[in-house]
Amino acid sequence: MAGMSEAFRAHVETGLTTICRCWAITRADGVTYGFTDHDLDMAFEGVTFRANTGLTAMALEQSTGLSIDNSEAMGVLSDAAVTEEDIEAGRFDGAEVRAWLVNWAKPDERWLQFRGSIGELRRSGGAFHAEIRGLTDALNQPQGRIYQKPCTAVLGDGNCRFDLSRPGYSAEIDLLWSEDGRAFYFEGLQGFEPGWFQRGRLTVEGGKAQGLWGVIKDDFFEGDYRVVELWQAIPGGIAGGDRIKLEAGCDKRTETCRLKFNNFLNFQGFPDLPSEDWAMAVPKKSGANKGGSRR
Repeated sequence: MAGMSEAFRAHVETGLTTICRCWAITRADGVTYGFTDHDLDMAFEGVTFRANTGLTAMALEQSTGLSIDNSEAMGVLSDAAVTEEDIEAGRFDGAEVRAWLVNWAKPDERWLQFRGSIGELRRSGGAFHAEIRGLTDALNQPQGRIYQKPCTAVLGDGNCRFDLSRPGYSAEIDLLWSEDGRAFYFEGLQGFEPGWFQRGRLTVEGGKAQGLWGVIKDDFFEGDYRVVELWQAIPGGIAGGDRIKLEAGCDKRTETCRLKFNNFLNFQGFPDLPSEDWAMAVPKKSGANKGGSRR
């Protein structure tokens, strides 16, 4: 059992143990939840692990090599811990999970048994079921370049290198109102042409839904109002007056990269990749076959 302290090992080897399980879930926004199957609350590493929260976990499956370590946590949806609204809003997607075996009589004697993240999250009947994936799961993700004409980078990432904080490529404005968290209405934004934010990102900067974001499907004027529509609604109680940040969108074409962002040096696609028709072309008696450009 690697990583186990000598004090914890000695306690286990006594055969008469006072051991419980503790879990810490840290969301992407920094909010941390602590749970334990002990009958009293515990605290260590700056986290309070609360008892009677209805959280249980199946046995961990751990192995050598690159196979995925996994487990499943099950718990009750409640206002005191994990709420259905937070799950629906995606606040627990990819959250970090740590699991310990702890000597509840001496919490300093503990073993960090598992570390990973939340994968698939399901809810039904007032309860949630969370798949917990080990750190080796990241090593099973596809890697490498993809040969295609459109750009493969995400606007503003390490490959694109475009600075979205440059003037003219983002805007922060108060929301007038929202329809079901999908269509957002603003007053102003006359300096941005229609469609400027299409395929971009809308982030909620204030209010109950702070930190949530969505991909922009459409961006247009409707009378005196600027309307931004998302592909998928943002839940979480968005209300008029909430601060919203809009970022320009990119359709991954060479023309957009060159003319809209002046960033063609960092274009991550292959615009001159021949089409399937060209690749299947054969010599013909008629027509010019001099090996020149087909463009």
